[in-house]
Amino acid sequence: MSDPSDEARAAAQRALAAEHAAVYGYGVVGARAGGLADQARAGYDAHRARRDALSRVVSDLGDRPQPAAAAYALPFEVPDEAAAVRLATELEDRIAGSYADLVRAAEGELRRDAAAALREAAVRAARWRGGSVAFPGLAERTPDTAPAGRQEGAGRQD
Repeated sequence: MSDPSDEARAAAQRALAAEHAAVYGYGVVGARAGGLADQARAGYDAHRARRDALSRVVSDLGDRPQPAAAAYALPFEVPDEAAAVRLATELEDRIAGSYADLVRAAEGELRRDAAAALREAAVRAARWRGGSVAFPGLAERTPDTAPAGRQEGAGRQD
């Protein structure tokens, strides 16, 4: 592997932090997913695997992998299945944003792996949302950049 840039190292650490948060968040999603428990379990398992792989990548890049926090603040309360679906969608959108940054910063195999992770997150988000977005990992990164008329949870009707 060629000498990675500081930007690639930082992006890998941010993606790792996002995976730690997603693993935590999927624990909450799974507790409230109701009839979607299998989908929640699949997301949880996928993020655990990505988190573990990213920990190895960060080490290979010469950094110490950032550990998970004991707990994470959720963006909103999750009292029921509908909120669990919104949270899972939010988690996947955030992960896609982290991997989009890593795709931009990395080269070679790391870039390919980041693009695959972005694609996987986009597919999971589309399943939770009930539809896709034009540019996963970009437009949905913050509420301020969401397309006009798109509201939290839009595209899914329960």
